[in-house]
Amino acid sequence: MRRYNVPRISFINKMDRPGANPWRVINQIRQKLKISAAAVQVPIGVEDDLRGVVDLVRWKAIYNEGEKGNKVVESDEIPAEVLELAREKRRELIEQLAEVDDEIGEMLIMDEDPNTQQLADAIRRATISLKFSPVFLGSAIKNTAVQPLLDGVCAYLPTPSETKVVAHDTSMPASAPQVELQPASAAPLVALAFKLEEGRFGQLTYMRVYQGTMRKGQFIYHARTGKKVKVPRLVRMHSNEMEDIQEIGPGEICAIFGIDCASGDTFTDGSTTFSMTSMFVPEPVISLALKPVGAETPNFSRALNRFQKEDPTFRVHIDKESKETIISGMGELHLEIYVERMKREYNVECTTGKPRVAFRETITQRADFFYTHKKQTGGAGQYARVIGFIEPMAMNEETGKDTEFVNQVMGGNIPSNYIPAVEKGFYEALEKGSLSGNPICGCRFVLNDGLAHSVDSSELAFRLATIGAIREVYNAAKPIILEPIMTVEVVAPSEFQSAVIGGLNQRRGTIVDSEVREDEFTCIAEVALNDMFGYSSHLRGITQGKGEFSMEYKTHQPVLPQVQAELEAAYKKSIGQTKK
Repeated sequence: MRRYNVPRISFINKMDRPGANPWRVINQIRQKLKISAAAVQVPIGVEDDLRGVVDLVRWKAIYNEGEKGNKVVESDEIPAEVLELAREKRRELIEQLAEVDDEIGEMLIMDEDPNTQQLADAIRRATISLKFSPVFLGSAIKNTAVQPLLDGVCAYLPTPSETKVVAHDTSMPASAPQVELQPASAAPLVALAFKLEEGRFGQLTYMRVYQGTMRKGQFIYHARTGKKVKVPRLVRMHSNEMEDIQEIGPGEICAIFGIDCASGDTFTDGSTTFSMTSMFVPEPVISLALKPVGAETPNFSRALNRFQKEDPTFRVHIDKESKETIISGMGELHLEIYVERMKREYNVECTTGKPRVAFRETITQRADFFYTHKKQTGGAGQYARVIGFIEPMAMNEETGKDTEFVNQVMGGNIPSNYIPAVEKGFYEALEKGSLSGNPICGCRFVLNDGLAHSVDSSELAFRLATIGAIREVYNAAKPIILEPIMTVEVVAPSEFQSAVIGGLNQRRGTIVDSEVREDEFTCIAEVALNDMFGYSSHLRGITQGKGEFSMEYKTHQPVLPQVQAELEAAYKKSIGQTKK
C-alpha cells in the first residue's frame, strides 16, 4: 500500500471468537505497519455475546437484529457496561488524531471537544493523507457491524476525483514524465483489467474505469497489442450475481465477457496512447517440475495458460536441457494450490518433481575483457572483437532492474547496427551462470571499444563474442551464488516457544522479533528458503498441530561457502551427465 500510496481503513473480524482482543491488534498495526491507528468503535458484548458496536464518532449504539443480522438498529443510549470503555477509547481516538491532524491538535491544546462533524472530517483528512487508519470491529459471518464498515468506506476513503492516478504515454520514451488522468466521463477512455475469472460463459474480465466512459457494443483497443475488440456484454457484479448495464463511468468497476487479455492490461477507446503502469511483481522464489499422469491432453496447456493470465507471479517455462515443464511461484503452498486446481477444474492429474529454489549468481568485483571471436569456414567467416568491462550493480529503485547494458563506443569501431546484437548477447549470457547454471543478476556490462570486419562481421558474430567475453572473465569477477531469504512468522502456544525457536535456529534462521501474549507467542525470523522445505510438518509435530506459519520473500543473500561448493559440484556433475 505504501508503494502505491493507497489510503486504508482496518477491519478486525471474528470479534465473536473466544479470546478476541482488538486492542492488541490495534497496537500491532501501530508498531508493525508504522501507521497511526485508533478504534472508531467499541464492541457491545464479548465473544458469543457480541450484539453490536458503539460508534465513537457519532456516539450511537448500533445493533444487528433479525435473521443473519440483516436489520440494523441504532440507539442514542450507550449500554452502561461499555460506557466507560467507550469514553476512554473516544479520548484515545482524539489523541491519535491530534498527532496527525493540526485542527484536532489545536482543539486538544485548547481543551476543546470536537463535535461529530469535526471528528469525521479529521478522520477523513488523515486517512486520505496516508497518516491514519481508522479501525472498525465486527463479525462478518454474522453481519455484525458490517454496515458501519461500508458506511466508513464511503465516509473516510477518497472519491475518484480526490485520487491522483497517473499513466504512461506509450508514444513518449520510457523516461518521460507520467500523465495524470482526469476522472471525467467525457475524457478519452482508459480502463485497467485487474482480475480474470473463468465463468460459465468463458473468461470474465473485471475492469476499473479510470477515465472516460465504457458502453455496451463499443469498440475498445488493447493498449499492449493494439488489438480492437467489441464489448459484447457489460455487467455490474453483486457478489456472484450479475446486473446488466449499458455504460459505466470513471471510478466504477464492471465485468466484461469475451475479451482475451491478461491481468494488468490497459484498454482505451483508440483516441489516446495512455497505458496504466503495471503493478510490481516479485520474482518467483521456488520452482517445480510438472508432469501430467498419463498422456498429455490439451487441458494441461490450457490450464497453465489460464493460470499465467490470472496470476502474474505464476510462471511457466520449458527447461531447454531436460525438456520438462517447470512452474515457478512464491512458495510451496502457492504451487500446490495450482496443481490441485488443475486436477479439480481441468481433470488433469499431475506429478511434481523435487522443489527447486530460485538461486541467483552475481559478481563482486570489476573484470575487464578483450575478446575476439574468429571463425573461418568456407565462404564468409565470423569476426567480432569486443572490449570493455563488467562490474557489480545495485538495484535501480526507479526501474526495479539490477542489470544494465552501457554503450560507450566512440568513433564507430563497432558499426551502430551491431550494438543491439552485443546487448542481446549480454542478456543471453545472463540467463545461465557458469557456477551453478542459475541466472546472473546485479551486473552492468560496459562496452568501450571493439573491431568489426567489413565482410566477416555479423550480428551473430557480435552476439557470440559478447557471450564468450563474459564467460572468459566471469571467474575473474569473483562470482558468488545468492539464495532467497524469506521472512517467516510463526504463531504457536507459549509452551512451545523454546521448541519453535530451536527449530528455526536449526534451519539457520535469524530471529528478528518475538512477542509473547497471554497464551500464545509470535516469532518472526529470516530463513533461507532452501532450509524451509518440510517445515510445515515439522511445526505440526513440535506444537501438537497447534502452530501455524506464514512466509514471504524478502531478498537474495549470499549462500554459505560449503553450500556454494555443493551447488557448483552438483552443476558440474549434471553437465557431465548431459554430455554423455
